[in-house]
Amino acid sequence: MDPGFIFVTLNWLTLLKSLDMGANILLENTILIISMIIGIVFLFALLIYQLRQSEKKKKELEAKFKELEAKLNNIQLETIEAKLNPHLFKNILNSIQAHAYQTYFAIDKLANVLDYILYDSHKKYVTPKEEIEFAINLIEINKIKLSPLFELKTKVKIHEDEPLYTQNVLAPLISIELIENAFKHADLQSPDAFISVSFSFKDSIFSLTVANKISSKTPMKKEHSGIGIQSMEQRLKIIYGENYKLEKFIEESCYIAHLKINLLEHKAKMLAIR
Repeated sequence: MDPGFIFVTLNWLTLLKSLDMGANILLENTILIISMIIGIVFLFALLIYQLRQSEKKKKELEAKFKELEAKLNNIQLETIEAKLNPHLFKNILNSIQAHAYQTYFAIDKLANVLDYILYDSHKKYVTPKEEIEFAINLIEINKIKLSPLFELKTKVKIHEDEPLYTQNVLAPLISIELIENAFKHADLQSPDAFISVSFSFKDSIFSLTVANKISSKTPMKKEHSGIGIQSMEQRLKIIYGENYKLEKFIEESCYIAHLKINLLEHKAKMLAIR
């Protein structure tokens, strides 16, 4: 056989073997890369799944937390309101009993107040119109404790054509604490003493401003003397959240409290979470 032919044949065989080895290496590398890609995709998919599960659990926990928070708020409101009616009723009876000679006049006002307490105060909401009428009757009952010369000013500025004025959007009895606080702590003996109560309803905002000259005498503290301003603020915070503002300050021996509730924003918030 020709040596040249043998040499060429060997070279071809070597080349074919090299190509075959290269193909095997390329195949192995391709398989390795594909395996790595599959592994990365699997890990990525696993991470997404775990993330979604985590988000799902987070939402479930948030939902449970909100549910528990709502139940707690309801329990707090029930506790506060359970104290509210007896507290108010006792104060009204004390006012009438202390001034029996004016009882006939007070009976009519008392009947209206009792109707409100018995039939409306257990509702979650009443109309601003109903609450203001109740508060005015309450002022008239407290008025019998005052001297005829005492300056008691009541001002009502209402836009009655506004829709929310006659809709159930206002928490019942929300005005009593500020009014009773004024009668309790006002200076009733000084010649320049006064109590001023102003109601306003404009642009779906309920406003109540109560002012009184502060008595120089420290009022006697009684055991179980009422639920107080603190409980009122609790109710406001639970019911209205960020849609209310309560300011209290002293200016030139006068105590002033101003409550403002944006009922339109509150109603929009309530509708949004239904």
